[in-house]
Amino acid sequence: MTSKRQQGGCTESNNKKRKTNNREETPEICPVIRDENVRRTVKEAWSQKSHYIHGDLEVDCLPFPHCIIKNFIHSENFLEGLQKELLTLNFHNKSNDLYKFKQSDDLRKRTEPCIAGLRSALFGQFRLWLEEVLGVKLEPTVDISCAKYEYTDVLLCHDDELEGRRVAFILYLVPPWQSSDGGALDLYETDCHYQPQSVVKSLVPSWNTLILFEVSPVSFHQVSEVLSEDKCRLSLSGWFHGPSLERPPRHIEPPITRNPHLPRDETLLLEWINPLYLDISYQENIQGEFEDNSEIQLKTFLREEKFSQVSEALRLAQIQWTRKGPANKRCYEAACLDTLPECVSACWELLHSEAFFLLLSNFTGLRLHYLCPADDDDDDDDDDSDSEKKEEEAAEAAGSPNETAVKSKEPSTPQCCGELRRWSHGSYTLLHDGEAARAEYALDLILPFSCTGESEPKRIPSIHFHPYNLVHVRQHALLRSGNKLGHSVTFTFSFLSKAPVILVGSRSMEALLVTLQMKRMRSC
Repeated sequence: MTSKRQQGGCTESNNKKRKTNNREETPEICPVIRDENVRRTVKEAWSQKSHYIHGDLEVDCLPFPHCIIKNFIHSENFLEGLQKELLTLNFHNKSNDLYKFKQSDDLRKRTEPCIAGLRSALFGQFRLWLEEVLGVKLEPTVDISCAKYEYTDVLLCHDDELEGRRVAFILYLVPPWQSSDGGALDLYETDCHYQPQSVVKSLVPSWNTLILFEVSPVSFHQVSEVLSEDKCRLSLSGWFHGPSLERPPRHIEPPITRNPHLPRDETLLLEWINPLYLDISYQENIQGEFEDNSEIQLKTFLREEKFSQVSEALRLAQIQWTRKGPANKRCYEAACLDTLPECVSACWELLHSEAFFLLLSNFTGLRLHYLCPADDDDDDDDDDSDSEKKEEEAAEAAGSPNETAVKSKEPSTPQCCGELRRWSHGSYTLLHDGEAARAEYALDLILPFSCTGESEPKRIPSIHFHPYNLVHVRQHALLRSGNKLGHSVTFTFSFLSKAPVILVGSRSMEALLVTLQMKRMRSC
């Protein structure tokens, strides 16, 4: 690789020459691109969804059409210069529930010789070749950036769908790379609803290899977590823009069945809950903290003997598990409730019980039980009546009844549903677009058992739940997490309430969790 000292030693005439050429060094692209017979055959293979290989070029249509071109740039000096220019760019940390990596600014206006040269080659000569292969007019729009994936970085399952994106591409500039280093481009197969199911092909990054595919309803892919602690997965990626492919209607998952609480009295609480949390004055302190912060942590929540009993049963029991998806929304295992050991079923019953609803109401001030007072009802009556009147007038003007306003007047009966989940390395849940239309306010309660996170490698930055008896209660609008756990139980409680909400995301290490999620119906 050319050193800075060598670059700095360029003569004045060379500098002037570069200035007259706009500092652009145009690379030579793989010669197979210029072969007319190859172009026709690639076009035919792409349209017929068949497999084709010629030299460094391969077309494969499983699980969806994609093309791999090895030795894409025919100049090692150019590639080394390009890599050097990219590594001097400013990179920004990109992190949310879907991804974690570093990305440069858009490269459309960068003037470095190699970056500008590659940009011209991709969106000039190569774009014209793509137009002929796909039979589609592509726009000259430049959409390209550089990404660095290092240890624990990841990009979870998605389809690249965005208006105008027609073809996605990735050019790798990586050191010698093995599958054990992670960072593969994983391709997903889809079901009859166009939902991603499982990875059926993994493309390991390779120096100077270009991969491209059409952005379509089935183009689900991910960058698997980078496991190498000393290698950098450097790549250039972007999209060629053009008319989008037609997409089917969005698949709507069936709602989860919800049930009313079980008629169990306070005897169950006395058997399971630490007496400290059954003290009324202490509950008032908890409620105050919750109202201030929208979350609380209650240590040593269960009696120690019960906590140990459930922890041991979850560790040893032969529970049946089923993988849950689709992969663009979630990835974990759920237990068959008929296979739960007796003490775990008893804990499950506790969390479904009427007495527990009432206890949580005392903790949070939310009306999860009809015996709970609604202190703010009087204060809000006038505002609510004005709001409801406006909604009714708007509905009448539209010539239809205001169903939402009618529903908001109906009494709400708290209900619950749930599942026992097992989390391992690579498990996650994601916030997705479909949640918006069915969004509900929510309250989460997480009770971890037998956490193993302290002895496991910390692969993803996260909120760590402690390996002891702890309850974490959080109020928010939507569950948003990319978890690293062991087991969890998730319940959902529906009710009508006027409490304020916040949006909170959570990540945590491999552990054994019990999660209680309570959602309330919209009040407007």
